[in-house]
Amino acid sequence: MTAPLLDVRDLRTQFGTGVRAVKAVDGVSFTVDRGEILGLVGESGSGKSITGFSILGLIEPPGRIEGGRILFMGEDLVGAPREALRRIRGKRIAMIFQDPMMTLNPVLTIGTQMVEAVLAHDAVPRRTAVERARDALGLVGIPSPDERLKAYPHQFSGGMRQRVAIAIALLHRPDLVIADEPTTALDVTIQSQILYEVRRLADAFGMALVWISHDLGVVAGLADRVAVMYAGRIVETGTVDDVLDRPAHPYTRGLMDALPATAVPGDRLRPIPGMAPLPTSRPDGCPFRTRCFAATDACRAEPVVTVAAGHEWRCHHPIREPAA
Repeated sequence: MTAPLLDVRDLRTQFGTGVRAVKAVDGVSFTVDRGEILGLVGESGSGKSITGFSILGLIEPPGRIEGGRILFMGEDLVGAPREALRRIRGKRIAMIFQDPMMTLNPVLTIGTQMVEAVLAHDAVPRRTAVERARDALGLVGIPSPDERLKAYPHQFSGGMRQRVAIAIALLHRPDLVIADEPTTALDVTIQSQILYEVRRLADAFGMALVWISHDLGVVAGLADRVAVMYAGRIVETGTVDDVLDRPAHPYTRGLMDALPATAVPGDRLRPIPGMAPLPTSRPDGCPFRTRCFAATDACRAEPVVTVAAGHEWRCHHPIREPAA
């Protein structure tokens, strides 16, 4: 059996030390195969972005990876030398941030930034780097790429800036792209165009993708598999059909029930009651038990992971009936 491209095992990332330590990611495990798109979903504060940053070694003090392994093509990235991570970032693993201005320098032209990204990893003539930058802009649907290389970020719309960020991520044809909610700030029409381009490019180049999002609708149309996070843990994972059509964890069902698309017209939406616990005050046992309609005293104990035909969940009282 072929080993997965990315194998995250019991990842634990925290901020601070001692009794005040905040466990942002608490024992997360998942795999991503070559060419596969994994949707990592959950509410804000569930640990999705920190998981993505941990994979790329972007956690800065006082944060640190406390334990676990991140195997990329068999190489453990946890504790890897900074220079080794620099060789991987951008070339073999790329990241698309939620705000493209985190990627783009406002005082440099798009062409300058893209050429520098090429030359940072490949010793090629500058003319070749410019051609690669131009071709990358064309791949993501930016018209007149030769002219746009001379433009500055403020001369692009939000959707076009995000396309540029995606083009930069694709410059080296990476094996894995981590996308941290890159379409959240875009309108629905532009979002749809970006998602289409991402799916097309992933298929064309055989890239694996970790798509971080709180939007189940986006994930349903894009991903092959879904991992649902809550309070720093993955509570359910499986194929898109398994997780979204037949959710086993009450939290996943709560996310589905809160979607307008699943409600009867005229009826009130059914939000999950309460709020996610702070990382400093998570309840013992199942962290979702204080908001769960199915919670009992048994939920004060740590739930075990149940596996059924590739569908996994961490719950004492899983749901059996399919979603609406």
